[in-house]
Amino acid sequence: MTSAPPTTVAPAASAPTRRTYSYLGPAGTFTEAALAQVTEARDQIWRPVRNVGEALADVVEGRSDAAMIAIENSVDGGVSTAQDALATMPGLRIVGEYLVPVSFVLVGRPGTRLSEVSLVAAHPVAYAQCLQWLSANLPEHAHLPAASNVASAVGIVDGVSDADAAIAPPGILEHYDLELLAEGIGDNVNAVTRFVLVSRTVPPAPPTGADKTSLIVELPEDHPGALLELLEQFATRGVNLSLLASRPIGDALGRYRFVIDADGHIEDERMADALLGLRRFSPKVIFLGSYPRADRAVVHYPDRYSDEVFVEARDWLRGLISGEPV
Repeated sequence: MTSAPPTTVAPAASAPTRRTYSYLGPAGTFTEAALAQVTEARDQIWRPVRNVGEALADVVEGRSDAAMIAIENSVDGGVSTAQDALATMPGLRIVGEYLVPVSFVLVGRPGTRLSEVSLVAAHPVAYAQCLQWLSANLPEHAHLPAASNVASAVGIVDGVSDADAAIAPPGILEHYDLELLAEGIGDNVNAVTRFVLVSRTVPPAPPTGADKTSLIVELPEDHPGALLELLEQFATRGVNLSLLASRPIGDALGRYRFVIDADGHIEDERMADALLGLRRFSPKVIFLGSYPRADRAVVHYPDRYSDEVFVEARDWLRGLISGEPV
């Protein structure tokens, strides 16, 4: 009797590897709201951390594929801890930016009424951004500083805070059982925080026409006109700067590095030429990345700074060197 051939069983398809994203936690923070905007991060692993340094260390050391960090606030300016970390931790690259409107709510334990509030827990930055509302609506309140916008509310939930109410992001209500006492209490309705998604060093994504390039540059020495020489690398090539912030290097008084956001992409001829000029001028240029702008605003510039003009000029120079007839 002939035996039947053995049945071949196809190997089970392996599940796709999930990516890990670090963000300033716990749940309910503005950073979590920024990460929620990242399409490729949906249904992936979100790793809450305690500070920016931990988030970036996760990326450098391979625990996470990318980290979402706050880099700039429209009211308070640059986030110095993030800027300093990017300046001193090698192997990182910004791959995207995201904008989150900054709105605050006042919350308390279930059953709390606004008239009962006398002690308000809040992160100092959030407290400063809500001070006008607090002065008008709770003129006799006292402030209890909190470690973060979410920690102010979590302390109330856990019973470890003496505060009657807390200033927190609106997302806090999705994660904790709290009484909403007031919403939209920020003094500046147009406040926005800019976040960046940071990965390990990778090639920049192709230019979109609505791009931004981030850099950190050190001056070679302190002399009259040094900063002007740095800025001229961009001005003479038609590159607009949307951010210029100074941060102390820390090795001596009067030594600064500059955090720069420039309109355009490293593959744009004018931007590439500006970076070459910077590299000749500065002892240290850190390229943080070229990535699409969050607002997707197309970068406009005069025709005299078009890619074709830079290419034609280089071809002209090659012709002179090679002896081609003019």
